[in-house]
Amino acid sequence: MARLLGFRLIDQDIVTRAAVEAGVDKDVIADVEQRKSVLVRLIEGLGPAGMAAGYGIAPAAIHGHGQPATDELRGLIQSVIEETAAAGEAVIVAHAASLALAEHDDVLRVLVTASPHTRGRRLAAALGVSETEAARTVKQSDAGRADYIKRFYRINSELPTHYDLVINTDRLAPEHAAQLIAQAAGGLARSEESVG
Repeated sequence: MARLLGFRLIDQDIVTRAAVEAGVDKDVIADVEQRKSVLVRLIEGLGPAGMAAGYGIAPAAIHGHGQPATDELRGLIQSVIEETAAAGEAVIVAHAASLALAEHDDVLRVLVTASPHTRGRRLAAALGVSETEAARTVKQSDAGRADYIKRFYRINSELPTHYDLVINTDRLAPEHAAQLIAQAAGGLARSEESVG
C-alpha cells in the first residue's frame, strides 16, 4: 500500500522514536504497548480458579514497582504517531494510529479486516503452521488488540465508525484493497487542496 502511494511505511519506527525521545530501551516501549494490566495477567495465570483465587493477591504485586511511568510512555507513543502524521506521506501500521489521529481531518483512517477464519487460513499458509494454531494466534491477536485499544484509548469496543474506510478482504484480493485505499487517499488529498 505504501509503495503504491509512494509513502513511507511506518510500523516499529514509532516504538524506536518513542524510545529515543524517552531515553529508554525500545523493548520498554514495546512492553508498554503489549502489556496487559498486571492484575489481568495475574488472574489469567491463576487458571480455572480465576477470580476467586485473586482475592489473596497482595497490592504490591499489582503495582509494577520500578517500571517506567506507563501513562507517560503511552502519551509519548501517541505523540510520535501525531508527529509522523503531521510530517505527511506516511502509512502508519498498527499502534491504533487511527484512534490516535481521530481528530485529524487530513488523514485517511483505514481498517483492513477479514473474518477470523480467513485470517487464520492466510496466517497458516504464510507461517506454515496448522490452521488450529493459526486460529489460536488470530484469537490471541484480536484479544490483544481489544486490550490495547481499551488501555490506550479507553474504548471498550472498536467500531467501524472509528474509521473512514473499512475493507473486508474475505472476497476482495489484497491488491484490490490497496487500490481502493489509494483511490480514497487521492480523493482526500484533492478535497484538502480544494479546501486550502
